[in-house]
Order: sequence, then C-alpha cells, then structure tokens
Amino acid sequence: MAIRKGCTPSQLALAWVHHQGNDVCPIPGTTKIENFNDNIGPLSVKFTPEELVELESFASEGVVKGDRCSNDITTWKDSETPPLSSWKAA
Repeated sequence: MAIRKGCTPSQLALAWVHHQGNDVCPIPGTTKIENFNDNIGPLSVKFTPEELVELESFASEGVVKGDRCSNDITTWKDSETPPLSSWKAA
C-alpha cells in the first residue's frame, strides 16, 4: 500500500495514525531536517474508507505474533520511577 500511496512504509504508518481521529497525533522525534521532512510527508496521504479497512487487516488479531521486544532488551517496564509524591516543585 505504501507504494500505491507514493510513500515509505514508515510514512504510511504515520498517515494511518493521523487518520485515527482529531484527538490522536503522532509525535516522531528527530534531530535531522531530512527526517523531519520525511515525518511531515504523511500529512498529505489520504485514505478511502476501504483503504483504512485494508490497513486494519494488516495487523488484525492473529496476524501479528510475538513480543514487541525481546526479553534481553531493557524497556520502560524495567524502570524504577520514584513516586510522584517524592517530586519537589521547582
């Protein structure tokens, strides 16, 4: 579908997020102008209702398998954030 829409797979994913509603906005981080330009490209990608159904089918239940991260990668789940009550006002 990315080829059909004239974008990269990453841009297709960002465009899909943009189409999830007015209260959803992806915030990809970057420090390079080239990547910034790639990240704003999806704003011009439009989907038909049929294309949105097709996109949803790509990741439907039973299609995607496995963990998001392998067990040997440290993630936020392993962090020990202090409780909010321990924070001091600046």
